[in-house]
Amino acid sequence: MLSADFLHLEKDVELVNRYADFFHLDIMDGVFVPNISYGFPVVEAIASRAEKPMDAHLMIVRPEKYVERFAATGVRMLSAHLETMEEPRRVMDLIRSFGVRAGIAFNPDMPVEKVFPYLRYCDFVLVMSVFAGFGGQKFIEDTYGRIRTLKAEILRLGAEVKIEVDGGVSPSNARALAEAGADILVAGSAVFKAQDPAGVICSMK
Repeated sequence: MLSADFLHLEKDVELVNRYADFFHLDIMDGVFVPNISYGFPVVEAIASRAEKPMDAHLMIVRPEKYVERFAATGVRMLSAHLETMEEPRRVMDLIRSFGVRAGIAFNPDMPVEKVFPYLRYCDFVLVMSVFAGFGGQKFIEDTYGRIRTLKAEILRLGAEVKIEVDGGVSPSNARALAEAGADILVAGSAVFKAQDPAGVICSMK
């Protein structure tokens, strides 16, 4: 939703309700990442019209401080960055305690193996295919290999963990990402900046 038209947000909310599977909410604090996105008033406004589940991606320091409040908005998936958590397992347990699916996100410069110790404690892993903080970035090609490495470890453990990919996702790479092992694809600019947003969503599916 970071790429949505905020002057006509209800229109884009209805687009997601009709054609997509969930709302991906990028929450930026200007501390962990250099940009600031939007906060609870916008999340609550989307929630008031959302007919699909909401997935909040916290690009913020001290994510544990806001877990309960995001859960109260009705968010069904909540991810925090490995780089921002002192005790990732504790944060995952906290998120799950509110009946929300817990995810660990990490940037492209962090070795994918760093997330391996926590795969038994989360419900999904958010692989960033651009650096967190801005929409519209170019997809990083190394992402395919990172997804394959992560998928192999998930299968080795027999863990029930989904792989979500965020950043530069478009119809041109959606199939390759799925074939590499991705379960959830997040697309912003490719959808909302297109002449036919609904057509882009349908082509990716």
